[in-house]
Amino acid sequence: MNRSLVVPAVDITVAVIAIGLAALCWALGVQTTDLPATGDYPAYTATRYVAPWLFLAMLLVAGAGLAVVDAAARLIRTR
Repeated sequence: MNRSLVVPAVDITVAVIAIGLAALCWALGVQTTDLPATGDYPAYTATRYVAPWLFLAMLLVAGAGLAVVDAAARLIRTR
């Protein structure tokens, strides 16, 4: 196997997996609650942001970006 092509392929694969996990973490980080109307208060939808999940999503996106930059640099350097 040619190592100069395997490492960028692994980088791109890691980036795709990281983006998928980031989307999952983002979905877990935004929680909505529907509150029904009671008495004089109207119905309300509350949105709660869970910081650890959103932070993990941000780290995964940053890591995916670094993996893509590394893959591009390795591909350009080998030519």
